[in-house]
Amino acid sequence: MGMVGGTLDAFIGGVHRRAAIMDGEIELVCGAFSSSPEKSKETGKALYLPEDRVYANFEEMILKEKQLPEGERMDFISVVTPNHVHAAPTKLALENGFHVVCDKPITLNVKEAEEIVELVEKTGLIFCLTHNYTGYPMVKEAKEMIASGAIGKIRKVIVEYPQGWLSTMVEVTGNKQAAWRTDPSKSGAGGSLGDIGTHAENLAEYITGLKITQLCADLTIFVEGRQLDDDANILLRFNNGAKGILQDSQIANGEENDLNIRIYGETGGLQWRQMEPNTLIHKTQQGMRHIRTGVGNLSKAAQVHTRIPAGHPEGYFEAFANLYRNFAIHVRAHQEGRKADPVYDFPTAQDGLRGMRFVETVLASDKSDTKWTTFE
Repeated sequence: MGMVGGTLDAFIGGVHRRAAIMDGEIELVCGAFSSSPEKSKETGKALYLPEDRVYANFEEMILKEKQLPEGERMDFISVVTPNHVHAAPTKLALENGFHVVCDKPITLNVKEAEEIVELVEKTGLIFCLTHNYTGYPMVKEAKEMIASGAIGKIRKVIVEYPQGWLSTMVEVTGNKQAAWRTDPSKSGAGGSLGDIGTHAENLAEYITGLKITQLCADLTIFVEGRQLDDDANILLRFNNGAKGILQDSQIANGEENDLNIRIYGETGGLQWRQMEPNTLIHKTQQGMRHIRTGVGNLSKAAQVHTRIPAGHPEGYFEAFANLYRNFAIHVRAHQEGRKADPVYDFPTAQDGLRGMRFVETVLASDKSDTKWTTFE
């Protein structure tokens, strides 16, 4: 792995590095960790990389690594920069024969996302988008249960992602994470919508297997002086006739990171919360069943994404690691000219493009007087 972004003081870079090495399938061999060559060198030194494998920028890294012998050069890049620096390294890597893992969202806008999807399809290379919540075992179990008909035809989906960390104007206090996430030139046109609303959209479609076809959105900027939305309320219509509600907020005072989803079908319902990830609740009119990670006769998808014995919490790092492990399995299969087992899945460039179109459609709906806006 070669990393683009992810200096020592960057939160998500460290998460990716820890997740990537968890299974012993991936080794960090080089990096262009910052737009500042000095910061990049400092980070590379702290990570014990040789000086000649720490680069001043991603262009230098990709082109120089390409010249190294196969087996020595990097096999893929991991892009962990702010949103506005996702497209360029991804495109250059694909054009030069390198696979890509990219933090979400895939790009800054739909046009860039379309270009990446086209490149992935043209090159046949492997691309993984880290919608990490799809990596939890109980999310896999929920998806398998719905596909097998355990709750019947889906009627209603409620997905929520409340946070409270942007309840005040944090971005002017020196908080770098807040500063770029609330800056449209770095984050894109969606604020909370692009940052966490796309996670909610992705999770709802991933678990249910349904697609959103129409939506009606109401976005708000509650904190005076902020440039991008910090709260979103969206009505959803799905392709099987189901109805839904998606709420995201970064001004929900006191909330931490409570992504949660409830799905109701004709014969039962399912509920999952990211803050209690080992538990999936199956509800019917006759009662309630708590399904636990590592306990009982779970689906193959849940089993292969479970890492430790029952009763031990599996969380954020493990879910991220599942994506990296699955990506590595597909890269090795690609190198050997075979297909990997689809149970080892991960979000793709197509999922990334759908996320960007979701943002675009929600923004259009928010500005429109029409009740429903079609989500192509």
